[in-house]
Amino acid sequence: MPSFEIELSPVDHITTDAIGPKGKRVFYLQGTQDNQIVTLIAEKFQIQALAIGVEQIFAEITDRFPELSKPSAKYDEGIMRIILPVHPLFRLADIGLGYDVENDWVVLIIHELIPESIEASEDDPTQEPRVVRFSCTRDQLQALGLWGKEVVQRGRPICTQCGQVEEAEAHFCVKKNGGHKHN
Repeated sequence: MPSFEIELSPVDHITTDAIGPKGKRVFYLQGTQDNQIVTLIAEKFQIQALAIGVEQIFAEITDRFPELSKPSAKYDEGIMRIILPVHPLFRLADIGLGYDVENDWVVLIIHELIPESIEASEDDPTQEPRVVRFSCTRDQLQALGLWGKEVVQRGRPICTQCGQVEEAEAHFCVKKNGGHKHN
């Protein structure tokens, strides 16, 4: 059991965003409840994976509960922006998604990334990864997934062959067995 947990259940707002110039952006995941703002640092691939996970969990929910209405497939960019100033709690290691049938909420379970140089010991349990749980409506999660895709796409282009970021000068693509220049 983690030694530190935060639960926002339900969130008033949940979003992801990136701050900084292309190639040097820092990605964030943020949830709010009343006056509490919890911001976490993420990697671009984690936001991409979250967007895919949103699609997958909705497919599972639809299969298991066909009587449920479909979530709203829209978002307002002005509302989806991250709340500033940003004070991240930790860098996330992974995100799990679950469905709370009783409340009709989707739950994001986020674990902290602990550097390999720091290991928990019986003498110091504070090195256990911290956990944050965000419970949100299906509409909120749908908006998060759609907005997450948009945020990721605003950066450097992704190679359609290997899935890696294409550099401005040249891109070495293992699928094409070599590098190629982009115009």
